[in-house]
Amino acid sequence: MKLADALLIRSDMNKKITSLILRVKGNCRVQDGEEPGEDPQKLMVEAFRIMQELEQVVMRINRSNVVVKLANGKTMMEAIAERDRLTSQHHLLKEAAAACRVDTNYYSNSEIKWKVLLRVDSLEKQADDLSKKIRELNSAIQEANWNNELLED
Repeated sequence: MKLADALLIRSDMNKKITSLILRVKGNCRVQDGEEPGEDPQKLMVEAFRIMQELEQVVMRINRSNVVVKLANGKTMMEAIAERDRLTSQHHLLKEAAAACRVDTNYYSNSEIKWKVLLRVDSLEKQADDLSKKIRELNSAIQEANWNNELLED
């Protein structure tokens, strides 16, 4: 199985678990004399089973991410950590630029006047540069996901 297939399976399992949690919550209490639409205990058993299967899939993905190498020589784990950092930096730059743009309408000369301390054009340029790096890194990660097999147990 390709690493990318395992990631899709992990995503599906997470969605199924989320659905089961919602179904348990929706069926764990009924009016006296009524029956639930579904047995919440059975739903919980199924959710626990899927959570155990998910644990195994995640462990295999993580073991694979430590050894799979991208074309640039970095391991998948290193590339994912780098992508997370770049994404956080991008978020900070966009938030800072947005905060600098807060509209301050002046109604009179006695009102507080605000001074922007960061250059929005510079922040936006840095954010654009990071966006490009993130896209390129995502492409390299996706390529490695589809070209490498998931490690066996």
